[in-house]
Amino acid sequence: MRRINGNHSNKELTGYIDRFPSSRIMVIGDMILDEYVWGDVARISPEAPVPVVDVTSETKRLGGATNVLNNINSLGGKCIICGVVGNDEYGSHLVDRINELGISTEGIIVDNNRQTSIKTRVVARNQQVVRYDRETKRPIDQAIMKRLLRSIEENFNDIDAIIISDYGKGVITSRMISAIKEIVSGSSVIVTVDPKPENFSHYKDVDIITPNHHEAATFCGFAINDDESLTRAGEYILDKLKCRSVLITQGKDGMTLFESGEEPCHIPTVAQKVFDVSGAGDTVISTLSLGLASGMNRISAALISNFASGIVVGEVGTSTVTARQLKEAIKGRKKQRANHL
Repeated sequence: MRRINGNHSNKELTGYIDRFPSSRIMVIGDMILDEYVWGDVARISPEAPVPVVDVTSETKRLGGATNVLNNINSLGGKCIICGVVGNDEYGSHLVDRINELGISTEGIIVDNNRQTSIKTRVVARNQQVVRYDRETKRPIDQAIMKRLLRSIEENFNDIDAIIISDYGKGVITSRMISAIKEIVSGSSVIVTVDPKPENFSHYKDVDIITPNHHEAATFCGFAINDDESLTRAGEYILDKLKCRSVLITQGKDGMTLFESGEEPCHIPTVAQKVFDVSGAGDTVISTLSLGLASGMNRISAALISNFASGIVVGEVGTSTVTARQLKEAIKGRKKQRANHL
């Protein structure tokens, strides 16, 4: 297994980042509102052995497919979103936030029979105390799916890549994936997937899939606990899905890229501190897809997505990366390596 230690040209990597504004990415998937309740804990409840959180503030952030969109926008890329929200205050909030970013919401469909997905996290002293979810998980109906596909077709000639952001909330179904692949067939549009294990078998022939090691292990049916089992998992997914590449993210251990006919390539983490991994997968798929759309090879695109992920895990809650932060992280890593030589 090859290990990439940042030997790529600093100028080359940052040069591709400068191309991000000319790349246009379509995001299709499960739209989620991330709600955070912030507070402090000073005592245990007398009613049950649980902490009492004194709430100091609340914030709402773009989550799921909308966090992917937010990351692309923050990095300077152009983006379109196709997804579904409920006819409720949370759906309206998501649409308003996206409009505020200057991004079209024409591809967002309001479904009167669904609830907008909302994940509420109670956080005290930078530690998540509890999370509770309110959502509808059943698959979208045929009429909604046709409207989403129509939006993809209408914008298809103007995009470089499609990100499928699958959070298992019902937008990404086997029929949806098959229809997307049919639309893309024969074109140069790149298809990348942030998967859920239950839908793995439907992702055949995509350009790249980015499971974390838990998702990969679930699909493969065995634990991933060393380089040997990791390699087995990557090769198994490549073989079963016939996709061009598999990028398995491994938290504090970095990520490993598998490509057909090539030796696996491991990229160690560059994170200096890890407060929260929420949304890190969104940052990886966003940066990776922008890199590929800008002409990067898969190793270079994976490398910059590793830098981006290293930034967001140092923040509490879902967050984004700017092009400037990404460039500074790459330059800083080079300086750090030089100081150790």
